[in-house]
Amino acid sequence: MRKRSKKCSILLLAAVFLLTGCAPGRGEPVSVIEPGQSDLEYIQSKETLIVGVTDFAPMDYRSRESWTGFDADLAKAFAESIGVALELREINWDKKTELLEKGSIDCIWNGMTMSEELKESISCSEPYLSNAQVVVLRSSEKEQYSTIEACQHMLFAVEAGSMGEALLERRKYRYSVCPTQMDALKAVQAKRADAAVIDLIMAAYYTGEGQAFKGLKIDIYLNDETICVGLRKDSDLTEKVNEFLRNAYEDGTINALAERYGIENAVLKTGSVKNG
Repeated sequence: MRKRSKKCSILLLAAVFLLTGCAPGRGEPVSVIEPGQSDLEYIQSKETLIVGVTDFAPMDYRSRESWTGFDADLAKAFAESIGVALELREINWDKKTELLEKGSIDCIWNGMTMSEELKESISCSEPYLSNAQVVVLRSSEKEQYSTIEACQHMLFAVEAGSMGEALLERRKYRYSVCPTQMDALKAVQAKRADAAVIDLIMAAYYTGEGQAFKGLKIDIYLNDETICVGLRKDSDLTEKVNEFLRNAYEDGTINALAERYGIENAVLKTGSVKNG
């Protein structure tokens, strides 16, 4: 009788996990949109917008156990505009589209580079910031390398799933993947890697005299790109975000936040760059 009771308890527990969308060791719970329910209706029904982020200053970063940053503040204002609370959830960047598709997060608002490949799996908002991928080297070695071709024998550090990784992969350069761009900078500083490829916005924030990585310098610009918000494919929330971004640009909200976080030169007029 004891063995049978124990087995029944295990089966009951497994059923509970299946019904709630949770399973031991499986990570974030899966949320399910009801048939016929729009994305906006779903989010408003649960009264919370769950945004996937990583530690990426000055876009989203921890300050005294809470998240702050340009994108964090912008996402909060958007959540308020649709009448819900905001939850910023730290994610594995390499799993961002998977987490979005299964409902663990509702959008990706984290200095995300818009790309044709990305638009195959998710819906992208209109771009609202300009950006670039840059090579960051130790200051003592900066003068030796003026082109990306000169760096071909280096070991690079990049964030897993990032545009930096994609660019290095295309060139067949050696690289090691890191959980975050911050970890990539730390790898270069600690001489575990020769250089890092990260977002210009973050590189400018952290490198140079008086900054956290003052021994590292921006050296080579690899591309020009734009930043967008990522949403579920064909989500009605996409146009809501676009409308919000246009209004936030027109009323000065975006420029005020950009000035607060030192990225005013990156601001784009929403809708001024073709999405696609």
